[in-house]
Parts: sequence; structure tokens; C-alpha cells
Amino acid sequence: MKNIRSLSGKILTLLTALALCLGTASCGKKEQAELPEIYVESEFAQLRTVIVSRSELTDSVLPVSQSYVKPEELDPERTEIKDGRIYMHPDTAVIERMEKERLELIKVLEKYGVEVLRPRKLTQAELDLATDPDGPTHGNGLSNFFVRDPFIVVGDRVIEANFRKEYRRYEALTARDIFLGRCSYVSLPGYDIADSEAGPFLEGGDVIVYHKQVFVGNSGYGSNSAGIEWLRDYLEPFGYEVTEVRLKGLILHLDCALSLVREGLMIVCEDSFADGIPEAFRDWDRITVPESDARRLAVNGLPVNEEVYITDVAFADTIGRQLEQRGIKVEYLDLSATRRFAGSAHCSTLGVLRAD
Repeated sequence: MKNIRSLSGKILTLLTALALCLGTASCGKKEQAELPEIYVESEFAQLRTVIVSRSELTDSVLPVSQSYVKPEELDPERTEIKDGRIYMHPDTAVIERMEKERLELIKVLEKYGVEVLRPRKLTQAELDLATDPDGPTHGNGLSNFFVRDPFIVVGDRVIEANFRKEYRRYEALTARDIFLGRCSYVSLPGYDIADSEAGPFLEGGDVIVYHKQVFVGNSGYGSNSAGIEWLRDYLEPFGYEVTEVRLKGLILHLDCALSLVREGLMIVCEDSFADGIPEAFRDWDRITVPESDARRLAVNGLPVNEEVYITDVAFADTIGRQLEQRGIKVEYLDLSATRRFAGSAHCSTLGVLRAD
């Protein structure tokens, strides 16, 4: 069964590549290799163009119910809990370290010939609105720090997400111009203003693309069933199958529990899946991590292609060693400041052209 699925995946990859070369994708002008400007085939297809996040975060507020970090784990010098809400005051020195880490990430990506794009910075007007009680986030803050989450790229289609956390709901503004006019671009319907939990919510970190199969996590902290159902209705006419993946424990997004390294190999926190690992991957070779490491973003690494993987140096003796034993070239970075904000290499990037 494993060999059959592996062969099927490779055949599908070849067919997709053939379709691209024939010019059937709909986005933008063609590159010299006849690739579209925007297309994501899978999580491990050759990364050709990527957006790397900025590191901007204002003081922010969120309901305790939206935090997957235990109250006792919050930094008492930078957070306070009052009336069921968490008030966060980011350390500017850590934000600066975070940006330096992104610059090192860019160096590694460019070493492998990946084109790197950056979102614009928040404008002063946007920063002023972040603390305005009458502003779009009702004074609950504004962020521009994990570009993975405001967008979902599937094939040649780009979907603008909807966040549960109010301070993140305008994060798409800083990268939207990269997409507009270049591809098929849609956004989710507006939120139900009468029910704060109705959504629909859909966050990019919850979405894993594997050829014509799309897996979407639902942890209760990010995407919800209404958002997943919307994505299913949108993508199915284009030949995609969308599967909801229920998560459990203190895991924010699916990409914190599952990383597809190459065809037939994954890094996974098995304890995070309420219904077990999705059937499509159950016979894959797996590098397993405990939830304690998953919460430290051990799984949130980034494949450059099927031969190269980027992860934090903190996991060199665990994940890194096991990847190397399987013939993967591992690039190590210190992403400790980035991980303090619940993301690592995968969250810090958004592939806009991934095709073999």
C-alpha cells in the first residue's frame, strides 16, 4: 500500500508539472521555465518564491479563551490578566532579535535560489488605529509578524483568511499587494458580529497542501468548522478534496503538529490528533515528537524541497539527527526569539510558488 501511494503521489506530481508547462495555470505572466508566478503544489515541492514575515507587534489584547498558553506560562513582566482578557506588552528587544532571525532565514533561502519577497511595514496611521477604541480592532492591537496565517495558497488560488484573534485581523493588509492583480484572489465572508465564535474562521497555519488534498486543522484556537466548510465549497469545483483535522491539547495550528518533509516522510506529534493521523499519511515514515516539543515549535520547520529542510538548532539532536539519517540536508537556525511568539520557520514564511 505504501509503495502504491508513493507511486500515485509521484505520478500526480508529474502530471501537475506537465500541466504547468502547458500553461494551464491561471495566475500572472509565465517565468522562463513556463511556471506561473503563484502556484503551490505541495508542502515539499521545490520552493521558488516565498514571502518572509516582518516582525511588528503592538500591545495587544485577547480573551483568555483564545490563548493556548496556560496562564501560569505567561511572562508576568509582559502580560497581565484582567476581567477575562490577556493584555500583552511585547519586548522591543525580542522583536528586534526576531527580525534578525528572519534576515538569517532569508540568507539560507537565497542560498538555494529562492526568490524572497517581504510584506510592507505597518504605516503610522495603522499603528495609531491599533490603540484607538473606535478603530477596526477596537484598540486591541495590530500585528505583522507571521505571514503564513493571513493567507492560504492552494494551486494558483489565494484566499485571504479570517482570524479569531482581533489584533491579527488586519495582518493581511501588509502583504495583500503582492497578490492583487496577479492571480485568482478571494477572501472569506465577514464575521458573524452577533456571535464571536461563529466565524467563519480560517487561518493559514492550519492548512497543509498535498497535491489535490488539503488538510485543515481545527484546534478551537484558530480555524473552525464553518471556515473549513467554506474552503471545501470553494475548492471542490477545482478538483480539491478538503479534510478537517481535529486537534487536541495545547496546539494552535496544524503546522505545529504535522510537517510533510518529502513524499513518504513526515514529522508529527501524534498526541495532537483527536482522530489519529490523517489516513493519507498513516503509512508514511514518521519522525515523532512529544507534545512538549511540539509546543516549542519543533514541528514547525520548513522544507525547501524534498532534500533540504530548515529547522531550529534547538532540535538538532532530535529532529535534525533523524532527518540527516534519512538523507535530508538540514539547515539550522537560531529562531528562539521567533518561537517566543508561537511560530518558527514555517509560520515565518508563505510559499507563493512551490512546484517541481
